[in-house]
Amino acid sequence: MKKYLLLTCLLSLGVGAKAQNTLSKKEQKEGYQLLFDGKTFNGWHTYGKPGTVGSSWTIEEGVIGFDNSKKDGGDLITNEDFENYDFSVDWKISKNGNSGIIFNVTEDKAKYYATYVTGPEMQVLDNEGHADGKIIKHRSGDLYDLIKSTKETVKPVGEWNTARIVNNKGLLQLYLNGYKVVETRTDDENWKNLIAGSKFKDMKAFGVNMKGKIALQDHGNQVWFRNIKIKKL
Repeated sequence: MKKYLLLTCLLSLGVGAKAQNTLSKKEQKEGYQLLFDGKTFNGWHTYGKPGTVGSSWTIEEGVIGFDNSKKDGGDLITNEDFENYDFSVDWKISKNGNSGIIFNVTEDKAKYYATYVTGPEMQVLDNEGHADGKIIKHRSGDLYDLIKSTKETVKPVGEWNTARIVNNKGLLQLYLNGYKVVETRTDDENWKNLIAGSKFKDMKAFGVNMKGKIALQDHGNQVWFRNIKIKKL
């Protein structure tokens, strides 16, 4: 009984809980780097507005959140471009919410009005509450409008999910909560055919460069992110 009470007290104090927005010794040794320090937007800005982060994006208790009561948003993107990487992030979506992780974004607002004009997206969605959940290739974990997940591993609304995107020399793999849900090459005819059969078919720069910035999408709904990290391959 005493051991049980001690364990309960320790858990209530957060002792033994996984530290957020930190790298384990193993991750440090393997070369991972944090893209979010848990306190600031260092390393991030609003798409097309270097040095600026819209006030709709907030940081509270080590979590990046999107406040849709404000009208100063825009996609949040990394300052740095990445090529050949293993990226991961925890996300949590609001009821009926929609967002996404858009990667390999070319930032040139004069040519490309939005991140999704150039970058593919791993969908973040309340599958049961949002209308997109009824559309094939638009559900959580899908390579949005291109490839349906092989398995649905998303957790219920309000719970944290872990997304992982591995982009390495033409091989693209998406993982959700530890399961590989999408795999494709991005340097062959099949990739071109996937784009030609999608809503991005008229966006000539879409999916062309497998190098660029990583974006957290402002889709007008509340969403939260933490534990953002990357390893260059």
